[in-house]
Amino acid sequence: MTSISVLDLATIASGSSPARALAESTALAVDAERLGYRRFWVAEHHAMPAVASSSPPVLIAHLAARTSTIRVGSGGVMLPNHSPLVVAEQFGTLEALYPGRIDLGLGRAPGTDQLTARALRRDTALGAESFPDDVIEIYNYLADAPGAVSRPFAVPGRGYLPEMWLLGSSLYSAQLAGHLGLPFAFAYHFSPGPLDAAVAAYRKNFQPSPVLEAPHLMVAVSVICAPSEEEARWLSGSSALSILGLHTGRLAPLASPEEAASYDYTQAERDLVERVMATHVIGDPAQVSAGLSALVDRTGADELILSTRLHSLEERVRSLELVAGVRLVESACL
Repeated sequence: MTSISVLDLATIASGSSPARALAESTALAVDAERLGYRRFWVAEHHAMPAVASSSPPVLIAHLAARTSTIRVGSGGVMLPNHSPLVVAEQFGTLEALYPGRIDLGLGRAPGTDQLTARALRRDTALGAESFPDDVIEIYNYLADAPGAVSRPFAVPGRGYLPEMWLLGSSLYSAQLAGHLGLPFAFAYHFSPGPLDAAVAAYRKNFQPSPVLEAPHLMVAVSVICAPSEEEARWLSGSSALSILGLHTGRLAPLASPEEAASYDYTQAERDLVERVMATHVIGDPAQVSAGLSALVDRTGADELILSTRLHSLEERVRSLELVAGVRLVESACL
């Protein structure tokens, strides 16, 4: 069966604020639990005017406290920005507070520009190159297995390992997840090109581990669902303008559909946005169901995680409600 989850960025909409964005992210997590979604993940980004989820561990603690059954985690923590011991202690603490409900997704990109990345980690000698060793170090701090404990001790540490994932948008992380025997989440929502090769590389390189006996794949996909395709396309204008801003360095809070509709695209800009959004699943419930089913058929994904960038909380909740109300495939369920 293919389970469905939610990926959230605590989106700061135009006319809003980081405080309101975080409150809306909390409300969305409560609704996702009500609707039966399996996980609610938040992603680490820095120095981005439209994203308030700069500190996943802090936000995860708050979200877990406001919910009771849904798994809550990071999609992900950008490991080059942090000491492995600090990440282990943060997520060991979360697992101790909310046992069996915490996910630790790890990524090897900084999730920001190089200037901000240097300010976060400060030592430029440490970064993505040490990612495999850093992942293993975190596991050794937290795993309850013979010989797994590292020095120094993480407290909470041994025995407080959350569900650990590798995230990626390329073959590198797919191969590493396979070699380490960890679940793998592919970022199809912003890097669709390598999807098939990454899925194949993960399965080909998979080696059973103490945490996973067989490959377990999640695919992240951008989804906007509305009662009609026309409305869904209208609402997607906010994402379109955000994508253009990201590619041109004109970062801003997420525009409203009205603000997006008033923007005068050049042909080159329109071509760029259409190319990037070609793999987004946008439409009415039947169209979105068909699109997600096709993605499951294509990849054999065990899970999908939906990224829904919409200007208002009400639109985001409605999109999740509509997706929750349709069956993806005959054997699938939320």
